[in-house]
Amino acid sequence: MVFTNTCILAHLIKSAIIVSDLDLHEIWPKVEYGTTKGVVVLGTPAEEDGGGKIDLIKAGAFENLDVVFMAHPSQENAAYLPDVAEHDMTVKYYGKASHAAAYPWEGVNALDAAVLAYNNLSVLRQQMKPTWRVHGIIKNGGIKPNIIPSYSELTYYLRAPSMKELPVLTKKAEDCFRAAALATGCTVEIKDGAHDYYNVLPNKSLWKAYMENGTKLGIEFISEGGMLNTPSGSTDFGNVTFVVPGIHPYFYIGSSALNHTEQYTEAAGAQEAQFYTLRTAKALAMTALDVIFKPELLESIREDFKLQLQEEEFLNTVE
Repeated sequence: MVFTNTCILAHLIKSAIIVSDLDLHEIWPKVEYGTTKGVVVLGTPAEEDGGGKIDLIKAGAFENLDVVFMAHPSQENAAYLPDVAEHDMTVKYYGKASHAAAYPWEGVNALDAAVLAYNNLSVLRQQMKPTWRVHGIIKNGGIKPNIIPSYSELTYYLRAPSMKELPVLTKKAEDCFRAAALATGCTVEIKDGAHDYYNVLPNKSLWKAYMENGTKLGIEFISEGGMLNTPSGSTDFGNVTFVVPGIHPYFYIGSSALNHTEQYTEAAGAQEAQFYTLRTAKALAMTALDVIFKPELLESIREDFKLQLQEEEFLNTVE
């Protein structure tokens, strides 16, 4: 069993994980052993860039573990949210510089290619599934207004509910990028991100056990229907859940502010947030004890894991 931490709100996440571990170590001497189970606290890099947990998977850090836990601050309490699969792309267009007033016909406008690519993807949204997400920025659009840009660059994030759907969306996006190059006469370079983030596999047996323990502590969870239909982000913890059963609950910190805003940063630093964080830590610790001392629960968790892998047509997360 392992507890892992990550994200820009790391001080709350680390608090939840460390306190869970401390709770377990306080209880551990008081229980009759008869078990070879143990607890590992594994510090991991932030999830926003780099995919540190994926590197840890490759290094074997999650081998011989039964379950993995982490928790993430939010605006609500949810034992599970459908964190989606993500693919990053950097797109570079190369054209030809020229004076925009004296002889524009000599130029090949890389900024035009970037704008067309952006618009192509905007038009694509009409045919996108409601659960797909595409968002990007133009990072470089030229140097001066009187010089036709010879270079432009965009960065895009593509998201889909599962790794089965993500390649379909990726292909459509690539077509949009290449079409812009064809229309403007530019050449295009498309570079994929270092890692794809996999969707977080749900494990109903595990998150139901967490909900039962959290409810005992006074946590009010959103409904199962609310959990399954609430849009969420992406995390490299998803890759971990393709290797070992895991849970990635979200917890309320006393504020309705949205994540990754100045208001939420302020709320995360408030004393009130500590109460909710510690309560979540206790729920995680209680769930860990259930997994350790209830063999039937662990067996059910493993069965759920196998079924989810079958539905996803199991992908190799270490390639």
